Amino acid sequence: MEKKPDMWSAMKSQWRDSINLILGLWLIASPWVFGFAHTRIFEWNAYACGVIIAVSAAAAIANFAEWEEWLDAALGIWLVVSPWVLGMTMMSAMMLNFVIVGLIVACMALWTEISIHKGAAPTA
Repeated sequence: MEKKPDMWSAMKSQWRDSINLILGLWLIASPWVFGFAHTRIFEWNAYACGVIIAVSAAAAIANFAEWEEWLDAALGIWLVVSPWVLGMTMMSAMMLNFVIVGLIVACMALWTEISIHKGAAPTA
């Protein structure tokens, strides 16, 4: 019987998913850090995307599946465009937070997808 790697080893070997897990948790905390917890639509955008990204990344670390990467890539792209869709372009720190986190999440997920198709599949 093959022994599965422990969670810490999986997180190190799947570092891109680990980064997305941390960014998902950051999104959950960001409404309080940037002081926009009172702005409901922006707050819930951060919470919903953060929870889904964090859970998806944790699931990918525990037991990899390609759909988790596609979900994170789609949410990353949503985060990049959401400031304009939701009308938060005047709130610069919050807008910048969504755009930067979205770009990193999407890049990490797409990088993992490209690596898989080049034969460097995750080990977990």
